[in-house]
Amino acid sequence: MLKNFLADHLKGYFEGEDLFALVDRLDGEVFRKIDDRRTIKVWIGTAAYFAKVHQGVGWVEILKNLLQGRLPVLGARNEWLALCALRTAGVRSMTPVLFCERGLNPAARKSAILTESLESIVTLEDFEASEPVLKRKLVTEVASMARKMHKAGINHRDFYLCHFLMDAPPAEDSREEKEPVLHLIDLHRAQIRKNVPRRWLVKDLGGLLFSAFEKDLTRRDLLRFVRIYTDRPLREVLVKDAEIWDEVVERAITQWLQDHDSLPYGVTRLLAC
Repeated sequence: MLKNFLADHLKGYFEGEDLFALVDRLDGEVFRKIDDRRTIKVWIGTAAYFAKVHQGVGWVEILKNLLQGRLPVLGARNEWLALCALRTAGVRSMTPVLFCERGLNPAARKSAILTESLESIVTLEDFEASEPVLKRKLVTEVASMARKMHKAGINHRDFYLCHFLMDAPPAEDSREEKEPVLHLIDLHRAQIRKNVPRRWLVKDLGGLLFSAFEKDLTRRDLLRFVRIYTDRPLREVLVKDAEIWDEVVERAITQWLQDHDSLPYGVTRLLAC
């Protein structure tokens, strides 16, 4: 079992003692900090990286997850494996350059992962594609990434537009000619199996649809996504797989109505077509 990994170009910066201790002492801009985990942006040499440092989840968190029928996320290993699996599947994500793990006790195990920083990016949650051609390309690319991820046995568990990062969009007068470059991030809760169970497919796809409710989607956009994601003729999919796509829509609506009194304008009509 892999314990430590360090990219060759960083070996000169992490020498002399325990690798986790070196990462734990890194100082930088704090992006997130909770009881057992912190995420910071650091500079090493002339390059920027993101470090996620896990201090151990504790037995209470482990037991809570097990009682809820979920496998607990014990540290950075989960994200490391997911990033490596995504790369093998041909899905762009963050580039991992360091992984370390210390301790046998699962409740107190310490671990860390370092990834190259993605600079000059925008999330799809914040980006509005006003040009029809660019919007079609984005729908196609998101569907293709989802298909590759699920086909590789990976489900994300937080599969929302905010976790798709796009390289800085080109100038408006050249957007239609350029292909969008997307990266999928935030994989610390991802699961990897031989095949993704149906309920986790529905959770991922329902979450993605939920996050796109305010994106001015058309019926054609949704059908394009289904066709690219399934890689099968639409006529066949809409007959044979109608039940699973109904579940996806139902989950998206349920998730939206947990925090809103009604669906956004136009979504009800869109989904009922």
